[in-house]
Amino acid sequence: MIDLKYSLVIEATEDPNFLGFFSPDLEGFTVVGHSVEDCIYKARWGMEEHIALLRERGLPVPEPNSTPTIVIQNEERLAKTL
Repeated sequence: MIDLKYSLVIEATEDPNFLGFFSPDLEGFTVVGHSVEDCIYKARWGMEEHIALLRERGLPVPEPNSTPTIVIQNEERLAKTL
């Protein structure tokens, strides 16, 4: 079982050695990992640290997601404008 309190999006980047990840439920939480497993591991502990920091600064902490998901996708690219 994957023990996360918030959803997670893992994105493949152009660099095959790194994956970016963030939580759509937890504003400001974004990190980099070397594998899907590394991202999930870092997310579990990083989310706890992020929540502690939000509390420390007196910022709102979102309620945990009752059905968190993990999505693995290619990195979204910004549309190029001429």
